[in-house]
Amino acid sequence: MVEKLARARAAVAAVEDPEIPVLTIEDLGILRDVRLDGDTVEVTITPTYSGCPAMIAIGLEIETALARAGFPKSQVRSVLSPAWTTDWMSEAGRRKLLAYGIAPPNPNALPSCPQCGSENTEQISAFGSTACKALYRCLACREPFDAFKCH
Repeated sequence: MVEKLARARAAVAAVEDPEIPVLTIEDLGILRDVRLDGDTVEVTITPTYSGCPAMIAIGLEIETALARAGFPKSQVRSVLSPAWTTDWMSEAGRRKLLAYGIAPPNPNALPSCPQCGSENTEQISAFGSTACKALYRCLACREPFDAFKCH
């Protein structure tokens, strides 16, 4: 039973976020729970925000990953409470964001530029390429970049 659960969790944890494919749902911190109920795998996820359009795609990818891992019966449940927070993002996920060119969330300051590392940045728009990111510009190297919003 423990081995089966670990295999199911590993399959689910490896599912990529469709909006930021460098991150898995485990890196992002939206994977809340994986349980076995008989021969059904029950997965609980929390969206980064309540209207996140990626959740449908993520649910389908979870079901597909489980089926490929030998778990044809699955149930994916999305819960809104407690609300997701960037505190749930893993350190590995934060490093992956930075390497991908997206500034990880920084609740204490403006984000640093992922290209040159400068802290001399300014917000251009509260909305970036997805609703969970904002658009910034580095005043040192002049490059625009997305920064993950803090929640």
